[in-house]
This record gives sequence, C-alpha cells and structure tokens, in this order.
Amino acid sequence: MISGNQRLTFLLLLLIFSSSIFAQKFTISGYVQDNASGEKLIGANVFIKDQNRGTATNNYGFFSLTLPESETDSLTLLGSYIGYRLWQKTLPANSNQQIEIALQLSVLQGETVEVIAEALEPIESKSQMSVIEVPIDQLQHIPALLGEIDVIKAMQLLPGVQSGSEGSSGLYVRGGAPDQNLILLDGAPVYNASHLFGFFSIFNADAVKNVKLTKGGFPARFGGRLSSVMEINLKEGNNQEIDGQFTLGIISSRFNIEGPIKKGKSSFIFSGRRTYIDWLAQPFLKESERGNGYYFGDLNAKFNYILSDKNRLFLSLYSGLDKAYVQNEDKWETAENKLENDLWWGNLTSTLRWNWLISQKLFSNSTFMYSKYRFNVELSDEEKNLDQNTSEAYYLKYHSGIEDWTAAIDFDFLPDPAHDIKFGGTVVGHTFRPGAVHFKSEGNNVFEIDTLIAPVNTQKAIETSFYLEDDFDLTPLLKINAGLHASSFSVNSKLYSSVQPRFSMRYLFGSWALKSSFATMTQYVHLLTNSGIGLPTDLWVPTTPKVKPQKSQQYALGLAHTFADKKLEASLEGYYKKMENLVSYKEGANFVGLDELWEDKITAGKGESYGIELFLQRKQGKTTGWLGYTLSWSNRQFEELNFGNEFPYRYDRRHDLSLVVNHKIRSGIELSGTWVFGTGNSISLPSATYTGFVDYSEFLGEYFGEIKYYSERNGSRMRAYHRLDLSIRFVKGSTERKHVWAFGVYNAYNRKNPFFYFFSEEENSTPVVKQASLFPIIPAISYSYSF
Repeated sequence: MISGNQRLTFLLLLLIFSSSIFAQKFTISGYVQDNASGEKLIGANVFIKDQNRGTATNNYGFFSLTLPESETDSLTLLGSYIGYRLWQKTLPANSNQQIEIALQLSVLQGETVEVIAEALEPIESKSQMSVIEVPIDQLQHIPALLGEIDVIKAMQLLPGVQSGSEGSSGLYVRGGAPDQNLILLDGAPVYNASHLFGFFSIFNADAVKNVKLTKGGFPARFGGRLSSVMEINLKEGNNQEIDGQFTLGIISSRFNIEGPIKKGKSSFIFSGRRTYIDWLAQPFLKESERGNGYYFGDLNAKFNYILSDKNRLFLSLYSGLDKAYVQNEDKWETAENKLENDLWWGNLTSTLRWNWLISQKLFSNSTFMYSKYRFNVELSDEEKNLDQNTSEAYYLKYHSGIEDWTAAIDFDFLPDPAHDIKFGGTVVGHTFRPGAVHFKSEGNNVFEIDTLIAPVNTQKAIETSFYLEDDFDLTPLLKINAGLHASSFSVNSKLYSSVQPRFSMRYLFGSWALKSSFATMTQYVHLLTNSGIGLPTDLWVPTTPKVKPQKSQQYALGLAHTFADKKLEASLEGYYKKMENLVSYKEGANFVGLDELWEDKITAGKGESYGIELFLQRKQGKTTGWLGYTLSWSNRQFEELNFGNEFPYRYDRRHDLSLVVNHKIRSGIELSGTWVFGTGNSISLPSATYTGFVDYSEFLGEYFGEIKYYSERNGSRMRAYHRLDLSIRFVKGSTERKHVWAFGVYNAYNRKNPFFYFFSEEENSTPVVKQASLFPIIPAISYSYSF
C-alpha cells in the first residue's frame, strides 16, 4: 500500500523531471583544457550564446549540456575561464556531440578581458554560498614570510578564517578548531598540513592547480568535518612538451618538471622542495654542536593516462618530512657521554583515480586512497666510565599516528541545464595510534628495563558515507541545492550513525541575489592539542564508546552582487554555528601519561560561534585582490573547565580585516601587498598568587612554591595584531623562457606583535606581565627560472 507521503514524493519527482522525460533533447559534452599543456580546467564556463543556458566543468574539466530541440540549424557554443581568451564555435543543433574545448592564455588588458567577462558566471547565479576560490596566480603573488609561497597562509587572509598565532599555518574557520577542517590533496585527507612547527604549510604552490575553500552551506557530497573543506587539486602535467621551473629562496629551494609520457595521451609532473636550514647553520655552530639541525622537505608526483575518449587514469603521490636532530658527544679523561635526540614527523598520501564517461550525461569517478601521518621521538643517553670500565644507557621512544585506506565512487548526472545531480559513497578504514612510550635502560650500575610504559591502545574503525544532492533551478529566479549525507562509524563493537540534511538557495531580485543555507555535520575524529601552533605532538584519536562524535548545525544568510562588468564580486554573509561533543584536555593533562588512557584525560563540551563577513574580490585586470572583514564571536563551555562556565575560545577575535592587492605596474614589473588587522587573542592571566605545594610532574613529585590562581579562562586579551607585507617581482623573457626576481619584506613597519605573554619581576620583586614578539621586519629574495 502506497502512503500519502510516498505519493507526494513521487509527484514532486515527476514534476521536477517531467521536462526531461517528455521533451526532445540533445546533449553537448566534453572537456575544457589549456590549449598549450592539455591541463584540464576546473570550473570553466560553457554557455550557449544569446541563451540563458550554460554549465561549469567539474573537478576533472568535464561538462555536459543537454538542450531542448532547436528550431534553428546551428548554435554558438562559448567557453571561458579567467585569464584565457574567449573560445567560441558554431555547432550543428539537434544532434549529440562530444567536443574538446581548448582555451588559450590571454593578456590581462584591453578588449580581451571585457569579452571574457561577458561569459563569466556571476556569483549571484550560484546557489551555494560561503565558498571562495582564489586563482592560483593570485596566491603566488601574495607576499610571504621569507619568500615561501604558502597556500594556507593565503587562505588565512579570507573572511571567516583566522591564523591562530603569529606565523602559524593553522586554520580556524568560523570559530572552529584545526581538526574541524577537511584538507584534501587530490581527494586524500591530510592530517598535518604544516612544516617547521606550524610556520609553513606542506603544499608546494608550483604543483597546485586549484584551491577552493567551503566554509558553510556544505553540499551533501562533503562530510566528516564541522567547519570547512579545503580542496587542493594538483596539476596533471603538460601532455604536449617538457616544461620546468626551479626557484632559489633564502631558506629553501623547489623545482617542478612536467611533460608528456606519450604526447597528447599521457603526462607526468614531479615537484620537490627542501630547506637548507641545517646546512646554513653549520658554520655558526661549535664543533661539538655540528650534529644538530633541522630540515623539512616535500615531494609531489602525478601521472595521468587517457585510455580512451571515455576512460582516464590518474595517480598522484605526496610525501613530506620534518626532522629535528641533536647529536652531542663529550669526552673527558675518565668518562665519555653521547646524547642523541631525533624528532620527526610527516605525511604520506596516494590517490588512484579512474574517470569513466558512462554516457554524455553521466560521469563517474572511482577513487582509491591511502593517507598516513606519523610522529616519532627518539632519545638516547649513553655514558661510559673509563676508569671503572662501566657503562649506562637509557633509551626513550614515543610514536603516534593515523593511517587511512579509502575507496570511493562519485557520479555526476546532468539530465538538463536545470539539474546537476551528484551521488556516491565512501568507505574508510582508520587505524589510530594515539601514542606509545617505550623505555629501555641497560648497563653495569642500573636496573635493566625494556618495556612499554604507556598504553599503545591502537584502535581500528570503519567509516562509511553515502550522499545524494541536486543543484536545480526551481524557477528562473529561485535556485536550490538540496541533499542528504548519511554516515556511520564502527569502533570497538559500537556503531554510530548520522543522517545530515543539507540545503542552500539563492533568489534573484534585479542584479542582486539573496542566499541562505543550512547544514548539519558530524565528525568522528578528534585532535587533542596542548597548543595552538600546530606542534606534531597533537594526537588524532577516534570516536569511541566513551567519546561521542562531534556534531554541528550551521545557518547562514547573505547577499551577493557583481559590479564593474562582472569583474568585482561582493558578498555579505551572517552565520550562526553551534557545536556539540567537543573535546579538550582536562586541566594539567598532556599527551604523555604513564598511567592513563587518553580517554581518561579529556573532557567533553559544547561551543557556538556567530558573526558577519564582508568580501570584495577582483579576479581579473591589471589590479586584482580582495578586501575581507569579519565581525565574530566564538565561545566554549566544558563541565570540567572554568568551573563549568562559558568562556571565549582562544581564537575568539572580535574584528579581522585583510587587504590583498596585486598590481601590474607595466610589463615585467608586478607589485603586491597585504595588510592585516586583528583583535588580540584571548588569554588566561592569574587574578591572584599564593604559596603552597605544587605538583611538578609524575617523575619529580611536589615542591613548595608560588601558585597562580585563575578566576576565569581566557578572560584577558593580547594587544591587537596588525602587519604590512610588500613584494615586487621583475619578470623577464617570454612564456617559454622566463626569469623572475622577487624581493619582499615581511612586517614592513616592524610592528612588535604579541606571540605570548609571560611573567617577570622588576627590581622591587613586583611581578609584571611582559610580551614576547616573534618576527621583526624580515626581508626576502628569490629567483625563479621557467622553461
């Protein structure tokens, strides 16, 4: 028996798709690519001239445009992408066709840009909100610390995104924590996205093709995190000729080489980066310290092969490593001592994709992924007594990490220009290793031990998800993106499940668009952190029978408009987000404990954030860049912290302002600058001090000393933060052979911004709070050669 709700659902589906079922139609589909390299273009626009019909390419450059039967014998198809010449071709109407659209790079001046602007899809036409795409060319021109181009630091300049502490590459999106951001490198999750203890990100900008940040209004295809999704897609490689580039900087160098394996059929790209901090420091170290150093490096590789017109294969790989090491050896007449400390951490990801064009309207992508993050500390101390011919040795090892195996399949179904239907599913096998401490002692005068002194507690879990969404035009003025995301998480015989509705819409009135969205999100992994600067000691842990999954609900409302002949985009958005089952260490707890599991060291709580964001962006022309402003509040509440009272989140900032400008002075000279301002971070300062017994550590017990009393958590604020960065680039040569000299300055007016506060005593023993600053004015220089 069919119920009333089932009848209503059937009638609605019939109404939506009736035009697709009964009308005579034909389909034009294919790929949009760079004419010179064969690189597929993501988000390129494909339109029918003089008709209000068009579409955009997906993440693989594919488009499909189904049209009603035409009364004319031909039509004109337009293809456009920022920075490229407008492509157009007259095609016969009323017949299915599969074509390749090859776009040519354009000069950014004169009539060419105006023609391109006519074919661009304005921001007000899209149903999604809270999504920002920044052209990679803009990102590469932004002034950077020590000249190191940094994708994540560029994202920190966007409204609703905060950086955390000075120089940090962490992301705090709309009041969320770093673990609430899903960072995808060619679809594979990256669990630690920073080098040098958080000061640089792991992404080599020379290998990146596209960056897209979604802060809210999440489509149903996204899941697993509460606050944001950052998609970073790597270049595929030039399938026509060999191209290359190398860059020499102050602290690191990088290279990029790409070319065809079989011309027009397959290609490769290799990119690498390594610091030489360890080499540069050697002349300044004492001979006994020459074994000390630090370095980081990255390696990217990608291969793709066109099997046929309907089948393509992609394989991408990433490996990154940070290593700090100390090796000291002292010798005396009667004794010797050797000390070795190693600290290293890194990511390893790989992605294998199969694109299958099942029909002109149905596109599938099958993906197999592997992702691993590991962190290791190794300490050893050996001492020999030469007179007594005895020795003692102590060894300590700590290791933790997370490992994922993933299989996913995604479908794009485009029955007509009014519908863009996506559906698919994912299965992830997680292995969590929250940390193990191995201690060993041996020698003549010590008690020999070889044991694990902290629980290993390796946990395995299976996470699954399925989604269905449709981006459709309900009327010419009303466009809706609606869908469902269903997920489950199985761990230690406990099964969690979640159904998450997603909805966003836009309504046109004149040249403006009113947008709104609602999204529920569930997150099954947590990050336990002792600090905000992205130290590798942060631990990834799973939802367990004792620790519930994080959940959030986010509402947003906004306006969008395009000015200046579609060259200037503007958006104003307000949002409210509430979060449940957030986790934090209890007071005094940390990542290494000898007698407790991590589950016993944490407390659960809730949070909320709300605010308003303004964003003005210009993507083309001689002058490009953006202005972003955020007014926001972010709070947390835990039963076992701050006496159970609500308190400001550490990165609760009332005001955030960023201005980014890139200007082409004339051919071969480009000037760039950024200015940022932010309210100071929340901090906890003691309201009183007294003397008593202090619990120093598990090893050393208690001692009698001064105790600081905190009446509230994060009840004070640091000074405001502001900084100006400038750079100038001199470009010589042609597209085939190009030399670039870049000169920059970080913190141009030498602002002493607060990094942390500490207590000090004046001569009269009066305690005072003092500020520690990190970066003064820092110059940078780099040289790049492309061929």
